[in-house]
Amino acid sequence: MEKRYLLADHTIDKDDIKDLIGWLKTDPWLTQGVLVQKFERSWAKWLGTKYATFVNSGSSANLLMYYAFLLSSRLRNKKVIVPAVSWSTTVAPSIQLGFEPIMCEADWTTFGLDINYLEKLLKKHSPGMIVIVHVLGVPNDMDPLLELKKRYNFVLLEDACAALGSRYKGKHVGTFGDISTFSFFYGHHLSTIEGGMICTNDEKLHDILVQIRAHGWAKDLPPEKEERQARERKVLEFNRPFTFYNPGFNVRSTELNARIGLSQMKKIEHVVKRRIENQGIYESRFGQAGFHFAKNKRGITCSISFAALARSPGHRDNIARALRKNRIETRPLGGGNMSRQPFWEDRYGKTDFPIADRIHRTSFQLPNHPYLSPEDIHFVCDTALSVKE
Repeated sequence: MEKRYLLADHTIDKDDIKDLIGWLKTDPWLTQGVLVQKFERSWAKWLGTKYATFVNSGSSANLLMYYAFLLSSRLRNKKVIVPAVSWSTTVAPSIQLGFEPIMCEADWTTFGLDINYLEKLLKKHSPGMIVIVHVLGVPNDMDPLLELKKRYNFVLLEDACAALGSRYKGKHVGTFGDISTFSFFYGHHLSTIEGGMICTNDEKLHDILVQIRAHGWAKDLPPEKEERQARERKVLEFNRPFTFYNPGFNVRSTELNARIGLSQMKKIEHVVKRRIENQGIYESRFGQAGFHFAKNKRGITCSISFAALARSPGHRDNIARALRKNRIETRPLGGGNMSRQPFWEDRYGKTDFPIADRIHRTSFQLPNHPYLSPEDIHFVCDTALSVKE
């Protein structure tokens, strides 16, 4: 059978399944329990944050990331700057939770936030919060962004859902902001079937997160914190386990997902290494051919897939036909320019973002996962680069 080159392949392998089957035969507790906590500790240690909160998806992680700050009473206002090039559930919580979202143009180099455009928005609107996305794993240019954070005193939310293993000047993305999110969806670096992680060094934010993850009750807090909260609110002793301190959700994951996550952690360094190596081949080949793609020279990109810009929409169509003819999967870069998505246009109209529009109209993704060899990556490059406009 002719080989297919998938944008994403299963990261849950036979060893993971064998481990899971063996564990299931022990008749274990299946809903959230000690394995969720173990996975959270393992992830936080690997990433380099004090706290991690496991939820049922990266989208839920983004929702709780916004909501935790809304409940924290730390925001000076409900204005939030969101990136034009991102994903629907990066932007959607700002609408769902009643924020005032303000969209920022994309940077030509990294496809993240354009720093100059961002500063103009900061001067004009003085937002309390900024959301960044490390697009397909390419780190934002963090030094100037953190300098703006010092000057304008905003909260920084870091969507690193597609950037596991990426680094900026040697430091993991997802450790720069006040809070960050990661996704363990099927097509991402590691998978727990579905799953997401919210990471922070802030103890109070973490305490809010573990409550709003599960209904708004305090069962997942350390006992002394739950007891203090109950005493302060004069809760009846018998009612304590079912007292809701915040209007929460139920976005918990399960012991089964956490067991897979712990198994996945055993190969995290191999997965990161292979994706970085494949990304390097893509950048070399497409750079030599004169294509534009997102990059950050101060960082290391561990991508979920490589994305480049065709010279025109027609050129992209021709590339896509050639790729599909050779059984190579492709797609646009995420949701492209989110201001062109119907849910945004219906509410806020159209805004002119030339860089984000160029990405929206001409971007295409190429496969990058550990099962692809260097020879496979070169074949994909040969196919795409042979196409004339």
